[in-house]
Amino acid sequence: MHPASAILRRVTPLTPPAIEAYLSGLIPPRDAVLKAMEARAKRERIPIVGPQVGSLLHQLVRMTGARRVFECGSAIGYSTIWLARAVGPKGRVFYTEMDAGRIADARGYLRRAGVLSRVTLLEGPALASLKRTSGVFDAVFCDADKEGYPAYWKEARSRIRPGGLFLCDNTLWSGRVADPRVKDASTRGIRAMTRALAADRRYLSSLIPLRDGLTVAWRRS
Repeated sequence: MHPASAILRRVTPLTPPAIEAYLSGLIPPRDAVLKAMEARAKRERIPIVGPQVGSLLHQLVRMTGARRVFECGSAIGYSTIWLARAVGPKGRVFYTEMDAGRIADARGYLRRAGVLSRVTLLEGPALASLKRTSGVFDAVFCDADKEGYPAYWKEARSRIRPGGLFLCDNTLWSGRVADPRVKDASTRGIRAMTRALAADRRYLSSLIPLRDGLTVAWRRS
């Protein structure tokens, strides 16, 4: 994950605690690997999407039959496991991370989860890795540095097949995007990307107020 994303920030729940608890209770039980990653992420404050978003990512990839998925910003590989399990044994997920230690950790988790053979691990800035990886994708999931969101969208928008998905996490940014007084680079980046995506007639997009906001965009043409 980009260094800017390593600035740890607690996600402010956008729904009442009772609703959060209810939603969490509806998620199917996770296996030992995901549970261990969730516990570590909480203990060490490692940014992961969490089980609610992970489950939805898995569902969306399965629903669209995606087999080639690029992930911008992967950390210890939590969301990568959800995606890799969704693409199936013949699918491919491209993992990106700058920190060698986290890449090593992710490799171990992916092996334990039984999906390492489906994942290509790319070391370095996510945008540079995306540019270097040729071809068209069935889905692109963006969860890297927030100030870079417009650049990720610009690179990905024409490389997703019709019927494919552009998915982006943290697009409500604990409500900061709705406050005009907030003008830091990360918030401005999220706003710019979200507005550019909404204006692109090739895509039909929705911003789902789940956890910290997940943008789901389907390419129709």
